[in-house]
Amino acid sequence: MHPIFHIARKGRCPEPPYNEETFRSGGADAIRFAPVSQSAERVASIIEAMSSPIITMPAERQKALAREIAFAREQTDSLFALIGPETLYARPIAERHRLIFYLGHFEAFDWNLLAGRGLNAASLHPTFDSLFERGIDPAPGQAPVDSRRDWPTQAEVEQYKTKTRAWIDSHLEDLDPWVLKMAIEHRHMHAETFAYLLHGLPYSDKKSPIAAHRGSEHPAPSNPMIPIDSGCVTLGQSKDHFGWDNEHLAHDVFVPAFRISKFKISNGEYLDFVHDGGPVPHFWTLENNAWFYRGMFAQFPLPLDWPAWVTWQQAFAYSRWRGLNLPTEAQFQLAAQLTSPDPIRDNFGYHRWDPIPVNQAGQAVSPVDRPCPSQMIGNGWEWTRDPFAPFKGFAPHPLYPGYSADFFDGQHYVMKGASPRTATIFTRPSFRNWFRADYPYMYAGFRLLEN
Repeated sequence: MHPIFHIARKGRCPEPPYNEETFRSGGADAIRFAPVSQSAERVASIIEAMSSPIITMPAERQKALAREIAFAREQTDSLFALIGPETLYARPIAERHRLIFYLGHFEAFDWNLLAGRGLNAASLHPTFDSLFERGIDPAPGQAPVDSRRDWPTQAEVEQYKTKTRAWIDSHLEDLDPWVLKMAIEHRHMHAETFAYLLHGLPYSDKKSPIAAHRGSEHPAPSNPMIPIDSGCVTLGQSKDHFGWDNEHLAHDVFVPAFRISKFKISNGEYLDFVHDGGPVPHFWTLENNAWFYRGMFAQFPLPLDWPAWVTWQQAFAYSRWRGLNLPTEAQFQLAAQLTSPDPIRDNFGYHRWDPIPVNQAGQAVSPVDRPCPSQMIGNGWEWTRDPFAPFKGFAPHPLYPGYSADFFDGQHYVMKGASPRTATIFTRPSFRNWFRADYPYMYAGFRLLEN
């Protein structure tokens, strides 16, 4: 079994029945930093609350983190290589910033977190530090109204990128490794966000790094319900391991037995719902009475055996149409522990741009030799029915207090798993993603559950 998966067998597990109302209140991907404070108490609280247990970074650990940040930068740089200078000022998604924002945001986040708040360094460009600091997640109907003239030139932002990266790279040995890890993971998060944005561009505005994908011509597979035995599952991360504030504190939850669909709900299954009046997914389009799929770099006939990427509202509506439900976060995690994820087979870790069939050959076999659900990690995030809410013992990160707390609003729902554009580091069981219930652009599918 993959080392990151385990079923809790030690310690005290909450008594059954599992309380589905435990996590109610809901939070996504915008940015809010704490004001800079120079007080000794502030610095002490940051170190005590969320710093790495080892403040002095060993040489090997420093080299490893240097490789990690270089890889993360390589991923984000490669995305900008797919578009031309004029496209940088496009806004493919009305509820998000123009693409030029992200060219500066990756660097401003790193600078503000690592240099400004981490080491109290003097700013190299205060205006850009502020302009590119925070993303947006507006309520429906409240999209930004800025113009291209409100943004700096690409050359100015590139110069900012060069200077901030050089300063950070020359001070890696001074940085707390867990704070550096935050910067690395943030960059990977927004590499996926940027992929959503690129997906919305006209095909003529981006360069395909691969041959045009034509999809699959196979029918939707049969999707049986798999029994999952009751058990105790650990949600969250312990304080002695790196994790974002919403991953703490780790705790055990008892989950009664249930059944879950073997595969993610496929386009073919969801198409029956559309024919019955259900809402159409964002990535589908109807032309001459035929359904097509809008892939990253090409449009082609709807692959019926690919996962249906939908909003939470659409997933929930489909589950009710079928007379079933979506899993809770704990139920998802209990089922996910039955197999070991593989980035190639299960489709995560930047290896592909589009989905693969939900029943792709070579699926993992359960270590206990029984039927198990497929692609729990990969080929699209999976919606749970739980609003994004804090675990007991939650404390906002002193350096980034708004990362989670701004979204505990009952309007965002937990997603688990990974998509083709999700970095492998986020496949740890404790990681939690979330989006608004009606946000249609992310790569998220779902499966059904029967108690």
